[in-house]
Amino acid sequence: MAYVLLIYRSRAFMFHSLLFISVCLIWGSTWLAMAIAIESIPPLFATGLRFIFAAPLLMALAKWRGVSLKFTGRVGLSWVAIGYFAIPYGLMMLAEQYVSSGFAAVVFANMPLVVMLVSMIQLRERFKLLQYAGLLAGVVAMISILLEETRIGGGNYVLGAILLGGALLMHAVFYVAVRAHFCKVHVLSFNAVPSCIAGILLLIIGWVWEQPNLSTFGLPSIFAVLYLGVIASIGGIVAYFKLNQLSSPFQASLCFLVFPLVALLLDKLVRNQQLSEQSYWLLIPLFIGIVLCKAPSLSWAKNILIQLLVFIKCKA
Repeated sequence: MAYVLLIYRSRAFMFHSLLFISVCLIWGSTWLAMAIAIESIPPLFATGLRFIFAAPLLMALAKWRGVSLKFTGRVGLSWVAIGYFAIPYGLMMLAEQYVSSGFAAVVFANMPLVVMLVSMIQLRERFKLLQYAGLLAGVVAMISILLEETRIGGGNYVLGAILLGGALLMHAVFYVAVRAHFCKVHVLSFNAVPSCIAGILLLIIGWVWEQPNLSTFGLPSIFAVLYLGVIASIGGIVAYFKLNQLSSPFQASLCFLVFPLVALLLDKLVRNQQLSEQSYWLLIPLFIGIVLCKAPSLSWAKNILIQLLVFIKCKA
């Protein structure tokens, strides 16, 4: 009996580990895929194509799983489609014209910090002293990274950072609102129809404003958009949703520490772009802040931080 239980736990651990690794690899590679997509496809049009590729597959998956696609009212549907999908993802793709994919990933790793800040303001939530310390450490570190990278990159980096900041803030605000008003909506229902609406809107806006020339679309960009629509949108959603079901919120949130490192490594290997040495060192207090904001206890935070410090030191 003990042997059977050991095998069961080992298989469960391996499955959880594979889910975690999958989410980190998908999220980390998404930023490089966006950079490749906009090499020959205009940003807003590429984002629209991404959602148009993803939406039918999400709808088919929902039907196969027996999940209803009904949404809570037309206002809520439009609100999510525009505010959670169309605008933030469009801003992300626009930002990648000006900044490296690794830098963009580092900015979005701050999602737990911004969600905590928005929750304090929007929902009047209260947190532990340790979490406030983590918020302060993370914000100071991120501001320092932004100042360092924009100093080196110049005006283009400033514009890219502003676009990323806007997308990050919108995502956080809508995430908190969704948690309050749409918590009972299934993850597939939440993504399928709203992303389809967002895709159609972005394709129309992109066609009118960016006037894309279809004959100039390169194969790498087309494959990158397909990757974003099929693997990143669907695989990332399903894997993270399953990971949240099988593990604690803190364990699932550790993806926010790993995927930026994956993005930075891919950016260096594929595009030969990387952060400055000072920014790499500033990742340490940034990730410490994220861990402290999400950790259920100080002992959890201590164990994670020890492993993270060793990893970052090796990479830097």
